Amino acid sequence: MPLVLPNNIDDTLALLSQEDYVADRSLATTLFLALKMGRPLFLEGEAGVGKTEIAKVLSAALGRRLVRLQCYEGLDIASAVYEWNYSRQMIEIRLTEAAGAVDKQGLSSDVFSSDFLIERPLLQALRGEEDGPSVLLIDELDRTDEPFEAYLLEILSDFQITIPEIGTIKAKQPPIVIITSNRTREIHDALKRRCLYHWVDYPNAERELQIVNAKLPGIDSKLSQQLVAFVQRLRDQDLFKSPGVAETLDWSDALTQLDKVALDSDTIDNTLGALLKYQDDISRIRGSEAAQLLEQVKLELANV
Repeated sequence: MPLVLPNNIDDTLALLSQEDYVADRSLATTLFLALKMGRPLFLEGEAGVGKTEIAKVLSAALGRRLVRLQCYEGLDIASAVYEWNYSRQMIEIRLTEAAGAVDKQGLSSDVFSSDFLIERPLLQALRGEEDGPSVLLIDELDRTDEPFEAYLLEILSDFQITIPEIGTIKAKQPPIVIITSNRTREIHDALKRRCLYHWVDYPNAERELQIVNAKLPGIDSKLSQQLVAFVQRLRDQDLFKSPGVAETLDWSDALTQLDKVALDSDTIDNTLGALLKYQDDISRIRGSEAAQLLEQVKLELANV
């Protein structure tokens, strides 16, 4: 299927919406420009605000294969780009020796051919598909070391990889690149300059309510309004980790599974583990603090 990109910002919003992703116009504008200009999109923000989901949604909406590189400390070329299948190479060498006709130069060419090459995410993305580019998600880049970041910079500059035994592999069509970071450390400016940048913030109450209703269409309207207002107020508290959209959706699903149609103090206390992920935060909110926040939410909604 040939790649068909959105023609304008409104089309980009509609593209995301068809996969139940509720984006604001600022994000849609940056995404539209990244697609049109052929530039990587660098998304930064707190964990759980929907950065990774954008790549998944874009892949599904455009009908492109999603190639995901999950970053971590110590990530190297063998895990991210390519490595040789040494066990298969040794078997091939032993079989050739057993046959009694060993041409060292020819054997070297044979065992260092693409048949023995294990492609990792970055190389897979550069090769792409026959009918067009893949969507390459480089997730949580801030978890990697700076040397890998420098290597990635080289790849994103020319969209090519040099393998000494084979040569240079260049993308026929550059992949659609989405890079995410939770900002646990700063990413080098040189890499950011090659990207279009967007900070993905927590959504406001109106958009978060739209997200909940899109992902859980059967949820009671009173419950969805109350829980979104509660989460919005919770983010104003001095917590170690404020709940992201992912936690809001988990909590919404949990309350729906319990057949709740409205919030109450006991239910909040018993289900905080779906919303908060640190015991210190749960201990601080559980009980009187949660009850007070709930009263504020009810008053707020009563005056709407």
